[in-house]
Amino acid sequence: MKLGIVGLPNVGKSTLFNAITEAGAQSANYPFCTIEPNVGVVAVPDDRLCRLAEIYNPAKITPAVIEFVDIAGLVRGASKGEGLGNKFLSHIREVDAVVHVVRCFENGDIIHVEGDVNPARDIEIINLELIFSDMEQVARRLDKAKKSAKSDKAFAVEAAFLERLTAALESGKPARSLDCTAEERETLSQLALLSAKPVIYACNLSESDFTGGLENNAGYAAVREIAKAQGAGVLPICAELEAGLAEMSGEEKALFLSEIGLKQTGLDRLIQECYSLLGLVSFLTAGAPEVRAWTIAKGTKAPRAAGKIHTDFERGFIRAEVVAYDVLAECGSIAAAKEKGLVQSQGKEYVMQDGDVVLFRFNV
Repeated sequence: MKLGIVGLPNVGKSTLFNAITEAGAQSANYPFCTIEPNVGVVAVPDDRLCRLAEIYNPAKITPAVIEFVDIAGLVRGASKGEGLGNKFLSHIREVDAVVHVVRCFENGDIIHVEGDVNPARDIEIINLELIFSDMEQVARRLDKAKKSAKSDKAFAVEAAFLERLTAALESGKPARSLDCTAEERETLSQLALLSAKPVIYACNLSESDFTGGLENNAGYAAVREIAKAQGAGVLPICAELEAGLAEMSGEEKALFLSEIGLKQTGLDRLIQECYSLLGLVSFLTAGAPEVRAWTIAKGTKAPRAAGKIHTDFERGFIRAEVVAYDVLAECGSIAAAKEKGLVQSQGKEYVMQDGDVVLFRFNV
């Protein structure tokens, strides 16, 4: 999974990026201190891998991973090149979802490019810049479709869809809000439109508001209403606090989180929100060579899941031997689970479930 981090300058994007990835990106109190995109890869926390490692004693443990791409703060006119915006936007066209960092804290020492803190206005600025950038992409594709339609009527259907998409964008609606057929959805995916991507609004709060005053932060309340209307995710977070956590040892981190009434770091909560928003689950494979987590979409059938490991597994799929993680953990071994008849043999129509521990049988 690949996530793009966007927002206005000085909202805490790079601070948050550094905290969750420990990548050491530049962060400063002025616009455009980030020019080239910062990229960080983090493991998806999954306690199930630790328990499976106890059972199998593998040579290797491989968690699922997420790649974060942090681009420079966007400003009004970014889609037209203001602040090198066009260059920045190109770096996130291939991400799976957008994490939009919104400033919900007051601090006179940190410059706000718009003069004051107003989350609703800031969200509109960024969303419109993404839409403006998409309009250029769609215009180019529409021009090609119209020319091709003169000799191939199939392109006339595409052109009609692109005209409907253009109308939606021109009215300020993101591409993801458009009702599409399966064929239109495929065209949409080929365009890699920024406003078609799922969004999580990460509300960057002061430590005092985050730990005890969410209900008193008007900005956070405004963002929640916007997210609800858009079907977007929303995550309260304190980048400054996360930066402090990143410097702590495991025990110190657990103790501090407990003291402020939290069970998880911001990274853990962000990953959960991403999985939920994108409709993702993880299945597990386990053995002496390796214990590993694999990320798939909800509703994925066994052969397609097998193809995540290797295309031969999907092509030559015979069956999947499946046991739920909780069952295997309780039994203590795969042999014990088999003795109790708890390992199921599943065929091509089996829909994979989160936490399935599976062995794929195949022949090519």
